[in-house]
Amino acid sequence: MLYKSKDVITKEYDVVVVGSGLAGLTAANKMAKNGRKVLLLESHNKLGGFATWFKRAKGDHIFDVSLHGFPVGMIKTCRKYWSKEIADRIVQVKKVRLINPQFNIETDFTKTDYIRILIEHFGLTQEVVHGFFKALEEMNFYDNTQMSNGELFEKFFPGRNDVVRFLLEPIVYANGSTLEDPAITYGIVFSNFMNKGVYIFRGGTDELISMMKDELLQNGVDIKMHSLVEKIDVENGAVTGVSVKGQKIKARAVLSNANLYNTIFNMVGAEHFDQDFTDQMKKVRLNTSSCQVFMGIKEGESIPDIGELVFCSDDEKFNTDLILSPKVGSQTFSVYYPDIRPQRPERYAVVSSSNARYEDWKNLSEEEYKRQKEYVIERALSALEKLIPGVRDKIDYIDCSTPLTVEKYTHHRFGASFGTKFEGLEISQNMHKQVAGLFHSGSVGIIMSGWLGAANYGVIQSHEVETFLSK
Repeated sequence: MLYKSKDVITKEYDVVVVGSGLAGLTAANKMAKNGRKVLLLESHNKLGGFATWFKRAKGDHIFDVSLHGFPVGMIKTCRKYWSKEIADRIVQVKKVRLINPQFNIETDFTKTDYIRILIEHFGLTQEVVHGFFKALEEMNFYDNTQMSNGELFEKFFPGRNDVVRFLLEPIVYANGSTLEDPAITYGIVFSNFMNKGVYIFRGGTDELISMMKDELLQNGVDIKMHSLVEKIDVENGAVTGVSVKGQKIKARAVLSNANLYNTIFNMVGAEHFDQDFTDQMKKVRLNTSSCQVFMGIKEGESIPDIGELVFCSDDEKFNTDLILSPKVGSQTFSVYYPDIRPQRPERYAVVSSSNARYEDWKNLSEEEYKRQKEYVIERALSALEKLIPGVRDKIDYIDCSTPLTVEKYTHHRFGASFGTKFEGLEISQNMHKQVAGLFHSGSVGIIMSGWLGAANYGVIQSHEVETFLSK
């Protein structure tokens, strides 16, 4: 059932899922299908976590927040753990463009096309290119390799900044990768996308989450929004439930879909974990945040087909540190044509996304914050004008989100858009060994970032929860 915000919950549950990102949603749905009594709690007024949307101008414009684009594996995951109806709405993005001073390339983002481009455009030998892809395919999550992304690229493409840009820049925007991150984090994500290209949900995030919500309720999941979990209750080293607005809800297990820091230090409390575990947690690095500019096109106006994803940059060379700079010249445009949201015929929208650092925004004065937002907006407009001359006159709504916006609405520590770095995965997977019945399934480790990674991690951790419940 769907609880109202003022409803008091008196039932007891097998598991409470805290947070409704794609990992939490998928885990809740899978466990409910298996007959478990599941309660899903969400602090916001809608489900989806970072996979969300918002309306402006009295609903005249709808904007998707998270950057659309996931591997073909999302179809299989949705068909198996959600429904055929959801899976059938996932369609391929046909045109991805990369435009910068080093090259101007259009691709369908498949392995076949990337191999062709690396050989024909960049002049690499077949031996080098096939060797690179073979190395990626042989990467194993359980391999204890210390090779970094930078070392991987230098091994195959020494001194080729242009090649590194072509291969890494889209993944930087997808999950915040840097040259210093473990190569395994790049290899798995890139190989997933390279399977059969990039995909999107036809109908928009609002329709996807609505279909997921209906599926959850049909399978018996109880849902309550406007419910910020203040405490995950622990007694004698085991979970007993959660506290929401002073009310205790009993459960045999809790699966947190919240940020790792919030889960351990705020909701549970460091006193319930071994000192070594919390010390290890304090060393976990958060990933970066992002800025987005949302541009709504006037009713009756149209824009030409410039591709669904456009990675655009004015920077002469590729540098992952520069991508995070407040003065970065790089951004990604997600273009929403009418066929992506067919329920709103003839409406267009464009969303610009750029990586950002929380610390560059946190201590700004109100006036400085306003000026920096205006700069980000103007940067997006200027870049879009180069792609679509005259587009300014067609836009009747524009706004900008920042790392502080991400922090406000997601409660992610420091507004981290992509969760934690790779080392957070071990903490997440071993939480139940510290507190019986406590599990986590958030955005941890770059390989778990993105829509497919989140959904699949929800499946993985739901298996752990059910193994615990079965005992």
